[in-house]
Amino acid sequence: MKQRGRHRRRSRGRALRAALTGAALALTGAATLISASQADVADDPGALKPLTGAGAAEALRLTEHRVPEPWLDRLSAAMGEPVGVDTVLGSADRTLRDAADCTADDREALPLSPTATRAYCWDAEDTRGWRPGAVTTSGDADDDGLWGSHRVVLSAWSRDDGTPEGSLARVSFVDADDPGRLAYASALLTVPVDGGRDYRALASPVSGMVWYQDKLLVTTGAGGRDALYVYDVDRVQRATADARAVGRVPGGWAAHGHRYVLPAVASYRLSGTPDAARPSALSLDRGTAPASLVAGEHVAADSGRPTRLWRYALGTDPAHAGLATDSAGHADATEAYESGADEVAGVLSYRPAGASRSAWYLGRPAGELGGRGALWRQDTEGARSVECGADRSRLCWSGPPGSLSYWAGTGEVWSQSGRMLFAVPLASLDEALG
Repeated sequence: MKQRGRHRRRSRGRALRAALTGAALALTGAATLISASQADVADDPGALKPLTGAGAAEALRLTEHRVPEPWLDRLSAAMGEPVGVDTVLGSADRTLRDAADCTADDREALPLSPTATRAYCWDAEDTRGWRPGAVTTSGDADDDGLWGSHRVVLSAWSRDDGTPEGSLARVSFVDADDPGRLAYASALLTVPVDGGRDYRALASPVSGMVWYQDKLLVTTGAGGRDALYVYDVDRVQRATADARAVGRVPGGWAAHGHRYVLPAVASYRLSGTPDAARPSALSLDRGTAPASLVAGEHVAADSGRPTRLWRYALGTDPAHAGLATDSAGHADATEAYESGADEVAGVLSYRPAGASRSAWYLGRPAGELGGRGALWRQDTEGARSVECGADRSRLCWSGPPGSLSYWAGTGEVWSQSGRMLFAVPLASLDEALG
């Protein structure tokens, strides 16, 4: 497990210093010729509108529910002593390829403007049937950007073959110490059941994910009352049976062929109000005191209602499940807005030093036309988008857009689209946004 005092004194390791050449990220000329009709899809969302009132607050309230400690202890006693991130990284035997070695089709998912300064593609065989989800990093987890002595990227994936047993979610732990060789191993996300005598798969896509201290908070879009699940990265369990089943099987414990299992330690449930907001996109904002979890909901383009963006304070107690809560276990939003943007796939909030307000960065898809998405920066005074091409199209971002995660130590925003994992300097985003 991570010793936090000792962790602070460890070396920062090698910096992620390799930049991709322009040739490696070159896109075909056809990709830059986006039609004006597509540009019109990404309508200006306007200024953020502060959201106030008791009703609005109740709709954003979450309530913490912890998995009983005896359940987790029983599971550990049956499966063996939990391991941590170092053990998972030490067994990483799969690698991502540098963008220069990826297919042209894969590279089509990268942003046109601003261009990525580092990018990698996942192995096609390992990701076949899996959909990419959210990204978070050790830059979220700790303020020095390291976990132990490692730089780490976490990438979520999900699959659904149409059966309850086929809905799965996993997290890939990527060793990013050497920017020339990113290696990874994956753990299946699960939920303890039957008093800790078994576990089931987390049957939900993970569109939002934040790693803060030793906790990993992930969204659940599968319906029901649970809006977020919480995982402890020091409680990784080893699977002991190589079977396609999930849970206890004759002779051991299975995780659909994965070597590791992450059992949930808590969840946060939605309020019972009809308009309760379900978080879809997540990111971490270290510019607030304490640090905060930034959230955005997914609102369909034809819904006729605005999108809510908000934040929760994160807890400062290491034994806490993640969010700061009151004595009743309620987590209340500390700031909330309505946005004219719809179908938000990624959200990031950042306040530069000396600035009077935070800017909210939103990644949005291209709608029915598919293809690339749009990136907007929005605040209470208005909104600006990245533009590219001779027709000044707004569809310049990754396609389809994914979650956004800011690594303060490197100044980069990490994201994932298709089979591409990539990083763009925040300074480049702001320059492109004007």
